[in-house]
Amino acid sequence: MSYQQPQPGQPQQPGWGQQPPPAPKKKTGKIIGLGCLGVVGLFILIGIIAAVVGGGDDGNESSATPPAVTQGDTKKDEPKKEKKDEEPAKKATVTVTAKQVDFKKSVLAQGDDYTSIQVTITNNSKNDLDINPLYVTITDTSGSKHTAELGVDEDQLDMVKLAPGENVTGTITGKGKFDAKYVTYTDGLIGDSVRGNVS
Repeated sequence: MSYQQPQPGQPQQPGWGQQPPPAPKKKTGKIIGLGCLGVVGLFILIGIIAAVVGGGDDGNESSATPPAVTQGDTKKDEPKKEKKDEEPAKKATVTVTAKQVDFKKSVLAQGDDYTSIQVTITNNSKNDLDINPLYVTITDTSGSKHTAELGVDEDQLDMVKLAPGENVTGTITGKGKFDAKYVTYTDGLIGDSVRGNVS
């Protein structure tokens, strides 16, 4: 088959000596890929938060472990210990008080199988303090920890920034019926922990 040029004066028809334009590329693969990546990232973030909140309290007042003392350090640290004994006790930077209260069911609660603890957190430091219900855990009398069930109690502890000298009161609610022994507030997700016994 030979290639024929159109006669002069006749319009050139598509397909005569030209390649068809490329088909437009579809972006659905990119959109689906980014959406899946976002979901995976969200699950990773939730896992990190749950691990930090669930494993932050080891039963001590503070989650920080003291450094090991070697024989060479013993002589250097002795004068410091004597000074600490002579100084008056400093007021804690954060105080937590708690008492068990009746569960006040919100529209988000599924049933009545919850336990609510009213918590008051006071900022005695010189810096602002971030408060979030996820920063508080409940430990029951058997030693089991319960994380906060968000939005199930009408009086839930609010997310606020406490200025020095301020306090906030609200409930932390755990799933199931149990007798609470103490609550633990962690300053941020990885900060120091402060415990308050439930009365």
